[in-house]
Amino acid sequence: MPVTGIGGFFFRAQNPQELAAWYLTHLGVGAPEGAFLWDQQAGPTVFSPFPERSDYFEPDRRWMLNLRVDGLDDLMASLRAAGIEVITRPEWDSMPEIGRFARVHDPEGNPIELWQPAAESA
Repeated sequence: MPVTGIGGFFFRAQNPQELAAWYLTHLGVGAPEGAFLWDQQAGPTVFSPFPERSDYFEPDRRWMLNLRVDGLDDLMASLRAAGIEVITRPEWDSMPEIGRFARVHDPEGNPIELWQPAAESA
């Protein structure tokens, strides 16, 4: 198979530096200014186009970033303490063999799904 993983995620932002700092500060995603590589842990990645009319995330958004996390409860507490709204719904966790989920939005309104895989949920 020629593809071995996702090499990058690129998207437009109104204020790229500020948004990059938000991701680094609150989610630990990215690299300090001037650096470009973020070394991440190996693990599963879902690549799934959704139907145009899916209601899984906001209809005015073309994408949703899903991030694998350790310690979802601690991360949610940290985000809430920083004044970031964290959304949870029982139906998102209806398949415990997959894991647990929460959602936040970055300062530009982009949806971010936080996923703690089942192996780490115990």
